[in-house]
Amino acid sequence: MRTRSVRRVMLYGSLAMVLVGVGCKHPVTSAPPATPQANTPPPPARPTVTLQAQPTIVQRGQSVTLTWSSTNATSLMLSEGIGTVAPQGSRPVSPADSVTYSITATGPGGSADASVHVTVTAAPPPAPPAARESTLDELFNQEVVDAYFDLDKADVRADARDALSKTAQFLRSYPQVKVVVEGHCDERGSTEYNLALGDRRAQAAKDFLVSLGVPADRMQTVSYGKERPFCSDHTETCWQQNRRAHFVMAK
Repeated sequence: MRTRSVRRVMLYGSLAMVLVGVGCKHPVTSAPPATPQANTPPPPARPTVTLQAQPTIVQRGQSVTLTWSSTNATSLMLSEGIGTVAPQGSRPVSPADSVTYSITATGPGGSADASVHVTVTAAPPPAPPAARESTLDELFNQEVVDAYFDLDKADVRADARDALSKTAQFLRSYPQVKVVVEGHCDERGSTEYNLALGDRRAQAAKDFLVSLGVPADRMQTVSYGKERPFCSDHTETCWQQNRRAHFVMAK
C-alpha cells in the first residue's frame, strides 16, 4: 500500500516537471524571407574598330582606299587630317610618302584603336617617247646626198663617188623609189654651155649609180644649167655648191 503511494507521488512529480518545462519554453519564430535585390544594368560594351588599306604598297601619285568599320562607338576619328568619319565606310587617299593611318573609336564603354601602314615608293622614270618611224621622204633626205663637180668638168671625183655610193645603198634598199637626177652649174659661162654641162653631170651620176647596181629605168636625168642656183653669192664657196648632181624623188 505504501509502495503504491510512493509510485503515485513520483508519477505526479514527473508530470509536474514536464508541464513546467513546457510552460517555460519560448516559441521559436522563423526568419523573415529574404528580399530580392533590384536588377542592375550591365556595363556598356567596349567599342571595336578595324582599319584596312588596299593596296598597302603604291607608287607616288597612286591612290589607296581606306576601309573601316566599328561597333559600340559613337564617334570615330581618322588621322592624317581626315577627321571625323562615319561608323563604317571607305575613302580614297593619295599619300605623298609612306604613312601609318590610325583610327580611334569612342563610345560609352571606352575607346579602341586600329592602324594600317601604307608604303609609298618612288614613281618610275617616265618611259622615253616611242621612236617615231621615219617616213620614206625623211629617209630619202637623210640618205641621198648630192655629188659635187669641179669647174667645167663632169668627172666623178673621189668625194662624189662616196656620196653616190651612199645614194646607191639607199636606192637598193628601197627598190620602189625612183629618182630624177638634176645637173646644175655655177653662174659662169653661157646658158647653152651650162645646160650641156649640167646634162653631162646628171648623166655621169646616173651611170655611176648603174655601175653600183641601181637599175637605169629607175632614174631619169634633167639639166638646169645655171638657172636654179643653190647659192647666190659670187664666191668660189658658193659656186662649188652650185656645181652638183642633185637628186629628187620622182612622184
